[in-house]
Amino acid sequence: MTIKASIYLRCSTLNQDTGSQRREIELYCERQGWKIHKIFEDKAISGAKGDRPALNKMMEGARNGSVGDLICVYKIDRLARSVADLLRILTDLKACNVGFVSVSQGIDTSTSYGKMVLTFLGAVAEFERETIVERVRSGLDRAKANGVRLGRPKTSFDIGKALKLKRQGQTWSELSKVLNVSRATIRRVITPLLKNPHSLKV
Repeated sequence: MTIKASIYLRCSTLNQDTGSQRREIELYCERQGWKIHKIFEDKAISGAKGDRPALNKMMEGARNGSVGDLICVYKIDRLARSVADLLRILTDLKACNVGFVSVSQGIDTSTSYGKMVLTFLGAVAEFERETIVERVRSGLDRAKANGVRLGRPKTSFDIGKALKLKRQGQTWSELSKVLNVSRATIRRVITPLLKNPHSLKV
C-alpha cells in the first residue's frame, strides 16, 4: 500500500521562500515511493510563535485521520521552537499513529533510529525543564539573600477614612475610587470593623 505523506513548510519572513524546502521534500518522497497527500504552509511566521494556523490545522488533521501516514519536514526547526515543543508535537503525532520524517536530518520515527532519537529528545526536554526550575529557585534564593521582598506587594490605605466614608453611606465602588484600592481589599478589611461598634470611632 502506498504511503501517504503530508508536508509541513514554514518560513519566518516575507523575504524568505518555502520553495527549496518543498522541492527537497518532494524529491525525498519520490525516492521513497511515497504519495504527497497534503501540504501545510506557515509563511512569514516565526517558529517562536505558538499559534501557527497551518500547524494547528495539520495537528487537527492528525487527530481526525486526514493527514495520511506521516508528516514530512525539511528540518525539525521548521516544525518546533524548542526541544520540549518538538517532543510535544511528536508525542501527539505518535498518539494519532502518524509518523514523522525530517528529510535533511535522516530522522524517521518509524525506524529504530528514529525511535531512539525520540527517546533522547524526551531526556533532553526533561533536562531543560529541570534546569529552568533550578535556575528559578536559585534566582529566588539570591533575591531573598539580598533582601528583596518577593510576592505581591501589600496594599495599604487609610482605614479610618474608609470607615468614616462607609458609615456616611458611600458604596464599595465609591470607596475604591476615592482610596485607589480594589473593592475586594476594602471590603475584606472594613467589613469586620463595621460589625464592631467600638472599632475606630471616627
